[in-house]
Parts: sequence; C-alpha cells; structure tokens
Amino acid sequence: MISANCVAGRDRGKRSPVLSARQFIGAATTALSLITGAFLLALAAGNARAQGSAPACDAAGEIALLPSPWAPWKGAPLRVMLVTEKPLQGELSLTGPDGSVAATSRERHGGPPYFWFTEIKAPAAGSWHATLTPQQAGAGCGPITREIKVRPDKPGGPGSAAGSTWPLRNTWNRATENLFSAWIEKLFDDPLDAEPSWPALHEVVRDPSRNFLFNHLGFNEDAKIYLRPDCADLPYTLRAYFAYKMGLPYGFSKCSRGGGGKAPTCPQWFSLQNAEEAKPPPPPPPAPPIPPAESGYFGFSSAPAPLAPPAPKRTGSAPSFAELVQIVWDSVHSGSGRTALADNNTDYYPVPLSADTLRPGTVYADPYGHILMIVRRVAQTEDAAGIILAVDGQPDGTVARKRFWRGNFLFAQDPALGGPGFKRFRPVVVANGAMRRLINAEIAKNPQYADFSLDQSQLGVEDFYDRMDDVMSPSPLDPTRAMKEAITSLEEQVKVRVTSVENGRKFQNSKRGEATMPDGAAIFETSGAWEDFSTPSRDLRLLIAIDVVLGFPDRIARRPERYAMPRDKSVAEVKAELQRVLASELATRKFSYPRSDGSAWTLTLRDVIDRAITLEMAYNPNDCVELRWGAPAKSDEASTCKRYAPAAQREKMSKYRAWFHERRRPPRA
Repeated sequence: MISANCVAGRDRGKRSPVLSARQFIGAATTALSLITGAFLLALAAGNARAQGSAPACDAAGEIALLPSPWAPWKGAPLRVMLVTEKPLQGELSLTGPDGSVAATSRERHGGPPYFWFTEIKAPAAGSWHATLTPQQAGAGCGPITREIKVRPDKPGGPGSAAGSTWPLRNTWNRATENLFSAWIEKLFDDPLDAEPSWPALHEVVRDPSRNFLFNHLGFNEDAKIYLRPDCADLPYTLRAYFAYKMGLPYGFSKCSRGGGGKAPTCPQWFSLQNAEEAKPPPPPPPAPPIPPAESGYFGFSSAPAPLAPPAPKRTGSAPSFAELVQIVWDSVHSGSGRTALADNNTDYYPVPLSADTLRPGTVYADPYGHILMIVRRVAQTEDAAGIILAVDGQPDGTVARKRFWRGNFLFAQDPALGGPGFKRFRPVVVANGAMRRLINAEIAKNPQYADFSLDQSQLGVEDFYDRMDDVMSPSPLDPTRAMKEAITSLEEQVKVRVTSVENGRKFQNSKRGEATMPDGAAIFETSGAWEDFSTPSRDLRLLIAIDVVLGFPDRIARRPERYAMPRDKSVAEVKAELQRVLASELATRKFSYPRSDGSAWTLTLRDVIDRAITLEMAYNPNDCVELRWGAPAKSDEASTCKRYAPAAQREKMSKYRAWFHERRRPPRA
C-alpha cells in the first residue's frame, strides 16, 4: 500500500419510516419494531403547533433511536442510543416487559448531535420501551416512547445480497448521519485531560464499552476484524465499518495525487456492487524455466518454448468485509481528501465553518497530505475555550486523539495543493438499483444535508484560523488562558512524537536492516519501513507548532478585540506579561523519551524549542533516538547513541533541510 507519510444492488428489506410527533408523544404510543435499524422521529413544526406544544419542545428537532444488536434477543446485552439534532434536555429510560424501569440515563453527550446511551446486560424476552422524558413541562411535551421487541431465541444474521458485501437495510439521511456522529464520539470518548492512543483501530472497535455496534450483527464479527489504517484510510475505514453494521450504501474512489499545479482528481468510483473491480490485477505468472540446449543443425533446439499459462479469470464475486477494507486501503490515499472543493466526482464535499457542521465524522484534509476526523466538540465555558478533538492514523497503525489547533491542522490556499479544509462524506444513494453519489447541487438543496459550501475557498490562512477561533469560542477568551491552551497542544504534539520515535528505536532493535530513504519529495510519501518509522511530516508540523506558540503574544496583540483584555493594561503590557508566562511554562513542562539503551531522558518544552534547528534533520529512523531529539554532540544525553544514518542519507537530508527551515512542503512535480 502506498500512501502519504501520515503523522503521517437492490435495496432489500429496508424499513425506515418517517414518523410524526403525533404518533409518539404520550404514554399511549403506538409501538413499532426497531429490529431493522435506525428510525427517524420528525418533530415537525406544524405538528407541534397543532398540539399546542411549548417552544422548548420544538427545539427537540429530529430524533433517531437505535437498539443494538440489530435483532435484540435475551442472550445478548441490549444497548440503546437516542440521538437528537437539537439540545433537548431529558432522561432516557428502558422499561422492561414487567413494567419496571430497568435502566436510566440523564447524561447527555455531544452537541450537535446530542445523544444518550443506556444498556441492559441481560434483557428479558418481550416488549421493552425506550422513553425520552423531556425536562420541559407543558402541553404536548410529554414522553417520547419507542417499543423494542426482544426475542427469546437467537436470530440469524441480516442475510446477504447477491453482488454486495452486505445487504442494504437503511439509507443515508439526517438520522443515520447523526447516529454515525454519535457512534464516532462514543468510540473515542475519553476525559479531556487524557491523551489517548491505541496501537491499532481494531483494539478500539473490539472494546464493547466504546463500540456501541460491537457484535451488532450477532455472529461475533468483531473478533475477526483486524484494522490498521493510516491517516488517509482511517475515515474510510470508520465509514465502511458503520455502513457494514447498519446496512448502508458505501463507495470509494481511486484518485490521482495531483501535480503540475493541479488538484487531485478521482476518475474511478466503486461501490459495494463492483468493489472487486478496484483490486489491482494479479501479477503475471513467473516465466517458465528455459530447457537445456539440445543439439541440432545449428547447435540449439528448434523446439518452441512452452507458452505461459493464462492468468486466472476473476469471478467478480462480492468481497467480504475484511477484503473490502483491504481493497479500500489499496485504493485511497491523502489525495482523496485534497480534491478541489467544487469538484463533484469526489468522496468528500466541503462544508461551512460553523458549530452545526463541524461535528463528529467530519474530516479535515490539510494541504500537505494529512487527514484527521473530528470525534468530539466541547463548547466554550466561562473557564475554558471551546475545543475540537480529532483522531488520526499513522503508518504504523497507531490511532491517536488530538486537539484542533494551528500546529495540527495546517491550512494553505494553493491550487497545486488541492482543496484543503473541513469536509463530509458525500452521501451514497441507490437509484434504479444502482449506487451513486449525490453531486454538490443535490447536497445543497437536500433538506437532509443542505451544507455544501465553498466558503473555505475564499479564506486566507489567517482568516481561516480566525474563523475557527470564532466557531470554537464565540465569546472573547482570556489571553493568558488561550496561550496556555496553545502550549498544552504543543506539549501533546511532542508527547505523541515520543511514541513515533520509540517505534523507530524498536525497529532498529529488530535488526531488520536500514530503512531505505527515498529521493526528494517522496520522503513525505512512500511505502515500507521509511513510511512506518520516519517522521518528516510530523516534524514539519512540530516546527510549525513551535512557531505558533512562540508567536502567540504577537497574535493576541494583532487581534486584541478577540480577547478579554484587562481594562487596566495596554496591549503592549499584556503582550509583555504573556511573554513572561510563556517563558515560565516552557521551562516547567517536561516529558521523557527512551534513549537507545532504554533509559529515560527528560527534556522540557524549552529544550525542544531551542533545538528547532536540529529538529530540521531529525526524522530519519536510521539515526539513534538521541539524535532524533536533537541531543548535543558529546553530551551526557548523547552518550548512549550508537547508530547513525548512512552518509549518503545525511547528505540528502542536508539538501532537503530548506523545506523544514522554511516550513514548507515541496509540491509534487
């Protein structure tokens, strides 16, 4: 698989009715079975007014409720997720067949969408009821109830569909998109002060406390899944997994990487109905051995050489989920996310920068080849700025969570780099028995989406980050607190690099030989050990992050209206105070890394910043880890260093150093 160095069919059995509020408000609700998957409850304004509901109830918006597994039965835990578009306050409860309340949850997550979870470890067979009881009181604002049938016996799976990896049971719409967002947030949920990372994505999806869809199909399917996507593969893998569990349409493109001043394009698109065609052709069979020469009139045999056997003909059968994921990994790369914003033939489309659109499941494609996916939004409070958390994959399979900030989410406007920014997966629909993607105009006028936007194409670099500040923290920020949060983001980035460099040390100790260093811009995009263990993309981002933190006092002085400036101090005085705080924070924040002999060595953020020049040539996994952290020659720190990259590689690194010094990634030819 070659990818960017990431810091690297028929619609069968579908039942997803749109139901009015009149059908479900109140205790005497008409029951509907939920075993086929997600259902949308539309609280239409007209219906709400007809019932005289209070304005607060109108804010409930659209509600989707999903039980898991797909066909609940008494031998498996019953999990229930309820999702709403608007910030409705309330309590979710599960009532058993005997009429007693077996579980409740008042903890509302997300925003938007907003959601609740609850679970019964061993549900009794019979009719269960999931009820959301709003906190708002008033006529027409009663409980919202759905019935869930729990079977006494274990059901079969959802079946199969000819020519498709999985049968379709649902469609992409506002309800299923909101369920996707809620599932993503739950999957990567951790305390804000944690710095979670996982050696592989399958360790996340195999955790039933995280994965709401664990064993959703009921045949222990997650035990068979192994997932190690890199940054470009990760969003596609998560989307495929959700579509697989929910019975949704799915597709992916084969795209170019761009070049010659042009953005990547995607001339080929594949769906569940023809994914097998995206597989690369099998390699040709080896040439037959040459028979020994025989005597003849001219001293050699005149017998013709035997013909090679014909290549086996592919059957075109639908791949399994594991095979489909591998096909996707072999097809997509960072260029898949950097397509031009106005292009219709893409897997992603751009959205406006707003609190409504930047939700879990939205991806970010930076212009230099890195892809991240939002997993959580945290609203601004009186004590803290708003936060966006995202995950990314690495070439070694590691998945880590990180904050949005300028050091992690790079932005630039250059047609040669493609269309960067925040994007969502383009909806895949079924029309006349065939799957296709909605084009931009269709998305813009579709009431289930209506969020296509070219706004990001009009923003300069500073405008982009200013707009993001406004979206994340609408109220003015305390300047000192804002700077400390930027320092915290830098600290997180440094600690994540510790893991990457340590993986390189383990590679050295495995005695698998040197990692071959490619030439030119290919150091950022290649395959093999160099992709897995070098850190040029990560180090370029780290250098940019250092610049951002060092320049934070100047940024606040440039835009003082964005911050809650002290009334008794001038802008110059605030800037001077920030510089003192910055110096103190950098000197006191520490981390440790394992040296070549495994012993720990402690550095401060100040050390890292002081070594920025050295870090311009610190990405080679063939160098010792001490050198990769910029240890001064002949120092105690460097005394354990016993390994250096070959001279030819050091020479190339010297030649490429300007890219890192100037904080720019070279364009593709």
